[in-house]
This record gives sequence, structure tokens and C-alpha cells, in this order.
Amino acid sequence: MTLTKTVDQATILSGDRSKLKDLLCNRLAECGWRDEVRLMCRNIIKEKGSNIKVEQLIADVTPRARATVPDAVKKELLMKIKAILAAQEGIDL
Repeated sequence: MTLTKTVDQATILSGDRSKLKDLLCNRLAECGWRDEVRLMCRNIIKEKGSNIKVEQLIADVTPRARATVPDAVKKELLMKIKAILAAQEGIDL
């Protein structure tokens, strides 16, 4: 099992996955990331026209949006995941 799958399974089983998702959503909203992504979407729609398909918009925005997630948010989430895994017994990292 890969590390990603192990973390995913551990957070689902412990019930912490939804807490982590909520934390991530809150932090991204607080730092203005959501507004920035919304602006990216609007700009792409202006460039490509309003008849752009949702799938194409997602494909265009996703790499840019992921690249703009603040390092502080990434670090905080990683620390929370490490703490959850450290608190659980029997998980090999």
C-alpha cells in the first residue's frame, strides 16, 4: 500500500478526513485563495468564450490553482496529518 493510500485510509477510519477537509477549506478561504481561483475561472471564460465546457475549465484551472496554494497552508495540513498518524498505533510510514 502506498503512503498516500495509507494516509487516506487512516484518516477515513479515524473520522479525521472531514475535519482535515474543513480545515483546508477554511484556510484557503482565509488566505484569499478561493477568490483568486474564482478570478482565474472568470479570466479563462473571457479568453475562451462563455461556451467553454466545465470539463475544459476544470482542466485549465486545476494546475494553476494547485500551484497557488500557499506553503503555510500546505505545511499546516501536513503537520495535522502527521499528528493524526503519530497518534494512531500500528501504521508504518
